Formats: sequence, structure tokens, C-alpha cells
Amino acid sequence: MTSLADAQAGIRDLHARYTDATWRKDFDAFAGCFMPDGEWRISGRIFRGRQEIRDGIAVILDKFHGVLITFRNPILTVGQGVASGRTYIDERCAWKNGNTNISIGCYYEHFVEMDGRWLFDWRLFEMYYRGDPDMTGTFLERREWGPPPAMPPRDTITHDMASTRWGLPPAGEAGGGN
Repeated sequence: MTSLADAQAGIRDLHARYTDATWRKDFDAFAGCFMPDGEWRISGRIFRGRQEIRDGIAVILDKFHGVLITFRNPILTVGQGVASGRTYIDERCAWKNGNTNISIGCYYEHFVEMDGRWLFDWRLFEMYYRGDPDMTGTFLERREWGPPPAMPPRDTITHDMASTRWGLPPAGEAGGGN
């Protein structure tokens, strides 16, 4: 069995690579954080496979000067070469239109270790807050999945909190996910 300490170190590295790829707008590196057939569920959309994930993040990040993500320590359940968990995050966002905001939410995640590196197999983002850093913004309704290791079912669809703001094309078109 993979040790908890080894999984934690590998997954923290994965989160760091994801943050770096987001900040630098390196869409290939971002997609490379996922398994080849990985799945990213965010804002009512489902992106499957690295190409669809790459196309989606390219559309999303085009609206920003920069997005800096800070991951909290993941709460993990670890097996042999696999792990699942939840990770709370906040994002500091600078939009090209001059707006700024922070977002707070949680990623529910399934990870796989492949060739000595941890990758995302499945992740679902639920946003809990969006607004000013002083927390006077909007707190969003959230579903409760229970204490760890409880996870949402893999077919869960997130609430659409941003696809219009991000300018995502319709689902099924390049960059629009499903």
C-alpha cells in the first residue's frame, strides 16, 4: 500500500504543478496534471480527456490577467497507487476587464500514481464564495457530502457559477466541455 506520507507529498506536488500551470497559462502543463482520460467537473461542465481539459482552460484563462490558486492541505484516503480526497482552495483573480475577486471552494478528487507521479483522475469543484477579500461577497449554496472520506458520486454535476462569465462556448463545442 502507498504510504499516506508519500501520497501527501506527491499530491502536494501535483497541486503545485497545477497552480504553476494556471498562473503561467501553460495549458499543456495544466492538462498534463490529469490522466489521459481524466475528468474535470467545474461550473456545470464536464471536461473529459486532456485535449478537452486543455481547450476548456484555454477559454477560461483568456478572460484573466492572472489567477493565483492556493491549495489547503488535502484530506486523503490512500490505497495502492490511488487516493481520494477533498482539498479546500482559494483563488485570487484579476480579470482583463479590470475586475478582481477571490473565490473559495473545495475540490473533491480522485488521484492515480502513474510512472512515479500523481495525476488527477477525476475532480469536481464546488464554489462556496465569490467576491471581495473582505468576505462581503456572495456565499453560495453548497451541498454537504458528509465528513471525509465521503465523496460526491462520480456522475455529480456542479452548479453553473461561471460558464457565462468565462465565455465558455456551448457544451459539445471545442472548449465548452460536455
